[in-house]
Amino acid sequence: MTGVVARAAESPGADPIEVRPARPDEYQAVGTLTADVYAEEGFAHGDYVAVLRDAARRAAVADLLVAVDDAGCLLGTVTYAAGGTPFADVARSDEAEFRMLAVAPSARGRGLGEQLVRACVERARRQGRRRLVLSTQPNMDAASRLYDRLGFVRAPDRDWSPEPGVNLRVFALGLTERPPGAAG
Repeated sequence: MTGVVARAAESPGADPIEVRPARPDEYQAVGTLTADVYAEEGFAHGDYVAVLRDAARRAAVADLLVAVDDAGCLLGTVTYAAGGTPFADVARSDEAEFRMLAVAPSARGRGLGEQLVRACVERARRQGRRRLVLSTQPNMDAASRLYDRLGFVRAPDRDWSPEPGVNLRVFALGLTERPPGAAG
């Protein structure tokens, strides 16, 4: 896992946010946050809750990123996977994908989801990936708005269903150009 750290730009007076790789001592909290957010919002049930809770397994085969405040309080997380690796469901070999984006309800509205997604975009760029992709449920409205704002576009030909009754929509971001609002 690459150890790049990014500081989120915050409004004056707000606590600075750090996006960085999760540490082993944080895996349990990351798993709990992810599973709780998805289950409480009706986005996960049954066996998938256990998958969400197992952050240590994700960290062993993918990049597990966290957003923390100055006190080290866990505020959000995302899993980044290169195409062809165990946690890449839809990414092809020259792509990467992110999954399991979760922000604590008490930390929402601070741009943490965007910072976590941007960290994935930059990671994919550094790795020379052609595209960054993701899957989302049709009822994940706030996430879909975020992806749209960052320049992701629907890739309906890649939509899929991991199990009966769970239909996922795929979004993709070409990495040859900078996403809207990106610096540099």
